[in-house]
Amino acid sequence: MLNPTIKESDTIIEIEKNLRSISSMIKQNGREILQNYPITPPQFVALQWLLEYGAMTIGDLSQKMYFAYSTTTDLVDRMEKNELVMRKKDSKDRRVVQIHLLEKGKKIIQEVVAKRQEYLTTILEGFSEEETRNIQDILSKLQREMEKGT
Repeated sequence: MLNPTIKESDTIIEIEKNLRSISSMIKQNGREILQNYPITPPQFVALQWLLEYGAMTIGDLSQKMYFAYSTTTDLVDRMEKNELVMRKKDSKDRRVVQIHLLEKGKKIIQEVVAKRQEYLTTILEGFSEEETRNIQDILSKLQREMEKGT
């Protein structure tokens, strides 16, 4: 646990600033990559959720994306029209409609993620293997702590 005086320090200020800046650069690069695909950044995020967690309802997807239900419905409508996802009634409860990722949507996600990883690989070429592993270890620890809510 950090010493209370460290929390107010220039180090914390710089860490927050660096994380924000890195996040912004990665997002910008991702948006540039997406310009070569027939999807918008919010559609990309939705497809990623579906790839990671599997089929879900519009309500579940709305919550994950912090979007209004109506906004998510419009998003899914456009993705369905472009054959990226399909709606399918739940076999146990026909009132429930699940959104399923289609192969075209999965392929786009895989290609875009691969290009984002190529970008990061290029950036990390100036780092040693040990430095790269250290970055990965520290970021993983930071993510775990943030997920715990500390």
